Amino acid sequence: MEKERVNNMEVIVDAKDLEYRELNEKIHEILNKNPNIKKIILKNVLGQRFIGNGIQKKDLIIEIHGIPGGDLGMFMNGPTIIVYGNTDHAPGNTMDDGKIVIHGSGGDVTGHSMRGGRIFVRDNVGYRSGIHMKEYNDKFPVLVVGGTAKDFLGEYMAGGIVIILNIDNKGNDLGKIKGKMIGTGIHGGSIYIRGNVDKSQLGVAADIKEFTEEDKKRITPYIEEFCKEFGLSDELKNKLINSKYTKIAPISKRPFEKLYTPDLR
Repeated sequence: MEKERVNNMEVIVDAKDLEYRELNEKIHEILNKNPNIKKIILKNVLGQRFIGNGIQKKDLIIEIHGIPGGDLGMFMNGPTIIVYGNTDHAPGNTMDDGKIVIHGSGGDVTGHSMRGGRIFVRDNVGYRSGIHMKEYNDKFPVLVVGGTAKDFLGEYMAGGIVIILNIDNKGNDLGKIKGKMIGTGIHGGSIYIRGNVDKSQLGVAADIKEFTEEDKKRITPYIEEFCKEFGLSDELKNKLINSKYTKIAPISKRPFEKLYTPDLR
């Protein structure tokens, strides 16, 4: 396969044997030479890091066939990245805006410190996913996971939404989620987990809150978008929307206040 092929508004790049710096330099070179390009298709990706980092072009789609390396879409502001495979650690690290769609599983710290945009993961995510997500003014990060998450989900979360749908890639229920230390240090945002969660699974500073009709309205558009991205049936979509969710949110906005300030009582 030739290394690069341009076709109207679309560029195909063969990433086989390309070192990660070479691949990322090629992506930026394509964007500089073709400012109106709409899609970059990357074939044979295998572990190359930093794909999509810092790109500002909002109408760009980067389609990845293979397994990208760590920090996919870091500092990205606008593009859509679609991965046909799993990802390594920290996809969406400090992402500012845009969308990452993973047709597989995400690695550890998926959505690390993301401050805007949306990440949709068809299957599962690893440890400490959603760590330190934050929101500010109109920046609002969303992480939706079709399967389950490992321990320390939403650790030190400061804003945004994490939704765990608790199904396998065929839409079958996975039962009770097994992750522990959920929401450790959380001081903003909300975590929604489909099904029941025991208080013993929560980390310090996290609490189980009432799941209300307002919460249902809040998460419904993201569930609908998730189902659309992965071609799920209307029947499954309605089931996910109308399921029981456990809402996990901060005990307070300053959960560790007494550790760092004198008790003046």
